This record gives sequence, structure tokens and C-alpha cells, in this order.
Amino acid sequence: MMIQLLNNFINLFYPRSCILCRNPLIEHERHICLNCLQNLPETCYHTNKGNPARALFAGFPQVNEVTAFLFFEKDGKAQRLIHSFKYYGNKSLAEYLGRIAAIELKDAGFYASVDTLIPVPLHPDKEKKRGYNQSELIANGISSVYGCSVDRTSIKRIAYTVSQTRKSVYERHVNVEKIFKPTDTESLFGKHVLLVDDVITTGATTSACIEALLEIPEIKISIFSLAITMEN
Repeated sequence: MMIQLLNNFINLFYPRSCILCRNPLIEHERHICLNCLQNLPETCYHTNKGNPARALFAGFPQVNEVTAFLFFEKDGKAQRLIHSFKYYGNKSLAEYLGRIAAIELKDAGFYASVDTLIPVPLHPDKEKKRGYNQSELIANGISSVYGCSVDRTSIKRIAYTVSQTRKSVYERHVNVEKIFKPTDTESLFGKHVLLVDDVITTGATTSACIEALLEIPEIKISIFSLAITMEN
């Protein structure tokens, strides 16, 4: 009772607000109000036979299911959400978004045979500077729905790369060549892993991660990204 009274007092003077519309959140709403939640720019790629996200990785026969939850565009809703947890420390938002995406995907039977989740690694220096890996936070949210473990150690990033933002498609792929390395091939032997990332643009970073994972015998790979750029 005292905790509820304290929460009511805090919300009275410091009301929680929706990240997107800034309207006050009501009880049981978290981060995003119900109206904004229902109007997120969802891709619904998991229901699309011509899935454009899957087409980005057509050169990898070991890749199974691929989807992205939201469309990412400059100054759009997905960008505002991702920037909130990627650059402003709103870690619980990343887990929340991973969870609501996972609920929808699990209900549709997507990723049903996945054994473990692998967040796309950051370079240790970049992760130390930021304080966390945003893809790992998203994976934690997915894990809470699917019950799969999150593998943080079996693949690592061995090269520090500069931002991809202003690079061409070709430059992006060159920039990330051989930047990942598997550290434990035995534990993933024959497993179905789900690579988790925050944003897919050209697919260059994810492809580099796939190439490293293909050093593991009989591995199966699926891919989830919280968002994908509109160009795809």
C-alpha cells in the first residue's frame, strides 16, 4: 500500500509521459501510450512471402527466418525510440520493445525452433564507453517471451569500426569484413541461433556476423532486427 501511495505521489508531481507523443502515461502503460503503441510503423515482414529483409541475406542458405519489427526513417518514430535507448541510456525501453515484438512474433509461430539468442556484439571499447550493448537489451526482452538463453560470449567483435552512417553500400561491407570471430564452436554445434540487432540498413554488419557463425558446423541462423531502414 505504501509503495502504491508513493508511486501515486511521484506521478502527481513528476508524471510519466509517452516517449513519442509526450502525453501522460496511465496505469499499466510503459514508455509508450496505447495509442502510439497501436500506431507504430510495423513492417509485418513475418507475414510477407516477399519479405524484403529476408532478401538481404539470400546469399546465405543457412539463414532461416528473418524479420524486422519497425520501419526506420529519419526523424520517425522508430528513430526516436532507438535513440532513446542507444544514446540516452533508456535501457528498459530496449527490453520492452524486444518483448512486445517477441509477443507478436511468437503468436504467429515465428522463430519457433530457435535454441539461443546472440546479440550482435559491440567492440569492447565501444561497449565500455556506452555502458551496455543495446542489442543485448533487445535480446533480453525477446528471451523473456521465448524462454531462450542469451549467449553473450560465443562470438566477439575483434575490430573497432567507424560509423557506417555516411558510407556507401560497398564501403559498409568492406568496413565490416572479418570483424567478428567465434570463441566457442562446440556449444553452438548444430544449434539454431537468432542473431539480434537494433537496426538493419544494408545488412553488412549482420552478414559479417553470419560469416563468422558459419565457421560452426551444422549451425542454423535466423535474424531479428528491431528496425530496418525504409530503403529496404
